[in-house]
Amino acid sequence: MAVTAARRALVLRALGLGDLLTAVPALRALRRGMPGARITLAAPPALAPLALATGAVDDVLPADAGLGPLPPAGPVDVAVNLHGRGPQSHRLLAALRPGRLLAFAHTGALHTDGPDSDPGEHEVARWCRLLCAYGFDADPGDLDLAPPPVASPAPGAVVVHPGAAFPARRWPAERFAAVAAALRAGGERVVVTGGPAEAPLAREVVELAGLDPRDDLSGRTHLPELAALVAGARLVVCGDTGVAHLATAFRTPSVLLFGPTPPARWGPPDRAEHRVLWAGRCGDPHGREPHPGLLEISADEAVEAAGKALTLHA
Repeated sequence: MAVTAARRALVLRALGLGDLLTAVPALRALRRGMPGARITLAAPPALAPLALATGAVDDVLPADAGLGPLPPAGPVDVAVNLHGRGPQSHRLLAALRPGRLLAFAHTGALHTDGPDSDPGEHEVARWCRLLCAYGFDADPGDLDLAPPPVASPAPGAVVVHPGAAFPARRWPAERFAAVAAALRAGGERVVVTGGPAEAPLAREVVELAGLDPRDDLSGRTHLPELAALVAGARLVVCGDTGVAHLATAFRTPSVLLFGPTPPARWGPPDRAEHRVLWAGRCGDPHGREPHPGLLEISADEAVEAAGKALTLHA
């Protein structure tokens, strides 16, 4: 079938915040290429506000990384796998019996008409290349989001986000605290963020840095408020997390601590407002201890990078 004539498209991206934001250029390419289609994104429901804010999707079908059977979606003309290279995600979409499946080639899933996947490719470029192979015009730089229509809980603050999905990507709390204390001493208001499970870590950073306990925002910001906080921040300091991708989406100055995954895979665009610190050592991003390469980045380096970012964007 002609993809551009599709009336209903379903896109699978049942992952986290950063995963959604890195897929925005690909989603927008679909929107431009299928202007008459209803585009549904299968993703965690908590991401729905940002997914809809991209202007690329019409609704969100609840789905999670476990890739269980999708809720009934009705007839699907085109299914698009922006979740992985297969085979499980391919089979999940094939079970919907779409008129056409757009996905990377995978012989185990009996899908051979897509391009080959490249595990070393940047995440943004990866999905843009997939869409380009099917005739869509995808721009890897099309990452921007408009600020959300809610108030920031701390406008003009420096946002320190010490959490990460896995310990291997989690810089030590005392180093985040040293950066927070230095920035506070320089006259900045510093707030610390994190999800409910990260509240003990955020509290440790706040206490070690000598910050006002009221500036511990962990567990108190749902996604729209977190997005507004980052959009209105002076600076974001964090690791390789979804918050880093929010800073990219809103062009908020940032200091980003990378390791063990290289910034060539998940880093921000080459823009002056983003300062990437990376020791050049790769490893297991799911490890149970902070990666040695990440530990090579000192608090002094991060403070220096933060100072440069703040001066450049004063």
